[in-house]
Amino acid sequence: MAGKLCGDVLGVLLALVICVTRPEHVSSAQRELGKGVSGNASATSPPGSDNAIRAGPAGDGPRPTPRTGPYFDLAMSKNVTALLGKTAYLNCRVKNLGNKTLNMQVSWVRHRDIHLLTVGRYTYTSDQRFRAIHLPHSEDWTLQIKYPQHRDSGIYECQISTTPHMSHFIHLNVVEPTTEIIGGPDLYIDRGSTINLTCVVLYSPEPPAYIFWNHNDAIISYDSPRGGVSVVTEKGETTTSFLLIQQARPSDSGTYQCNPSNAQSKSVMVHVLNEANSIFPLSGEYPAAMQRGGQAFAPTSPAHCFVLAVSLLISLS
Repeated sequence: MAGKLCGDVLGVLLALVICVTRPEHVSSAQRELGKGVSGNASATSPPGSDNAIRAGPAGDGPRPTPRTGPYFDLAMSKNVTALLGKTAYLNCRVKNLGNKTLNMQVSWVRHRDIHLLTVGRYTYTSDQRFRAIHLPHSEDWTLQIKYPQHRDSGIYECQISTTPHMSHFIHLNVVEPTTEIIGGPDLYIDRGSTINLTCVVLYSPEPPAYIFWNHNDAIISYDSPRGGVSVVTEKGETTTSFLLIQQARPSDSGTYQCNPSNAQSKSVMVHVLNEANSIFPLSGEYPAAMQRGGQAFAPTSPAHCFVLAVSLLISLS
C-alpha cells in the first residue's frame, strides 16, 4: 500500500515537472489540432454539402457582348463631397451616346423637390448657382453648383432620355470642416518643459493649403530670437498640425490660435506654471496592469500546474 502511494506521488511530481518546464508543448499541440480541424473543413466536406467546391465545365454562362446602346461609366460618375461655399462639380459620363444627342438628351434632376435642373447644355432653373457644362464630342455631362450650402446635400439624378429612361444617382455631401485643439480649452504646462499643441482639421474634402498659429493675436515667427519654436504639419483626410515650444517660460502663457486656410480657427489658453506651483507629478509610472496591457496568465502557466499538482496530492492522501 505504501509502495503504491509512493508511486502515485512520484507520478504526480513527474507530471508537475513536465508541465512547468515544457508547457508550450501542450498549447502548441492544441493549436495544431485546432488548425487542422478548421483549415481542412472544406476539404473533407461530402459532395452536395454547402462547403463543397464545384467546378463547372469550361464555357458555362453567358459570354460578354458589346454594348449597343448608351450606358453610364460608373468609375467616372461618383458621389461627391464638397466644401461649404466652394464650387462643386457632379460629373456624369455617358458612353455610346454617339450622334444620338439629337434624339437623346442627358439631364440632371434634383431629387429633393424633383426639380429639373439641366437638359443637355441648357440650364432650366432660376437658381443661378446651377449650370450645365458639356464640351463638344465629350462624354462628360457636368452639373456645376456654385457656393453650395448644407441644404444642397442630397441625391441628384443623371438621366438619359431613352425609352424607358436610364438613370444614375449621385449623392452630394456638403461639409464644413471643423478645427479642434486636443486638450483644450485650458492647458497647464510646467516651466522648462515643452509645450506641445496639436490642432486637428476634420471633415475636409481636401487638406488645407496652409495652417498658421497665433500667440496673443500675433502670428508666431518660427525664426524669432526666442528660438525653440517649430511646427510639423501632416496632411491627409485628417490634417494635423503640431506646435512645439521648448523650454516653456511664463512669457509663453496666453492664448494660442490654430488657423487653417479652409476651416474656422480654434483657440486654447496655455498656463505656464512655476515649479513651486506645478500641478503635475514628476513620475510617469503606470500600474502594472496598464503596462502589460491587461494580459492574463495562460492556462498552462507554472502557477496553474502547481495548483493542479497540489490538488492531486491532497486527493491521494
